[in-house]
Amino acid sequence: MAELKDIVAYCDQRLDTGAFDDYCPNGLQVEGREQVASIVSGVTASQALVDAAVAHGADLLLVHHGYFWRGEPAPLVGMKGRRVRALMASGLSLLAYHLPLDAHPELGNNRQLGLILGFADAAPVDGLLWGGELNSAISAGDLASRVASALGRAPLAVGPDNAVRRIAWCTGAAQGMIEQAAARGFDAFISGEIAEHTVHQARELGILYLAAGHHATERYGVQALGSELSERFRVAHRFIDVDNPV
Repeated sequence: MAELKDIVAYCDQRLDTGAFDDYCPNGLQVEGREQVASIVSGVTASQALVDAAVAHGADLLLVHHGYFWRGEPAPLVGMKGRRVRALMASGLSLLAYHLPLDAHPELGNNRQLGLILGFADAAPVDGLLWGGELNSAISAGDLASRVASALGRAPLAVGPDNAVRRIAWCTGAAQGMIEQAAARGFDAFISGEIAEHTVHQARELGILYLAAGHHATERYGVQALGSELSERFRVAHRFIDVDNPV
């Protein structure tokens, strides 16, 4: 059993939340029970994940995508109200970290995706853009297969069908960073989503682009953080994956 306030303080310090101007509040978003014995982690605090965490008997729900995004209506009504009402009725706290969990050099989504893809020596090269290099070049098809095997879903690949060796990535909806990746001389760039214009950018910049899924690329940061909290505070932790094809 651990104190909620101690877990929150640890996460805020560990992820250096004060260093980020984010689109949402990072940290404790909904306060529940003061004592925590069980943590459930997941990518997005959807109703399905909230319900699963309640059914699991969790005290704390840890996510990458929480609530209260910049520019959205503030009233707790409709879908948003139902989610928050379910949390509060069960005494379940919601702890959310967005950009701090993308950027962290050890626990972050980009670091963890690099490890999943086999880039143990990967490092940030330009802000949230990370990169790694293969020992030898492989085909575009082999890279797509590698990503599919690691993430459990086939990526959408666009751009030139050239051999690749230097690979860049940024998880989530970072398709707009394709020009940064090309300018840095990478042969391929991996992110989660794709826009109509991304296809033309990949072709004209001469860089392979793999859209591997927003959800699929951001499953690993919360798992790493949840596992660390479990070990440090001696509480149970379980990651629940609510399937999302995007």
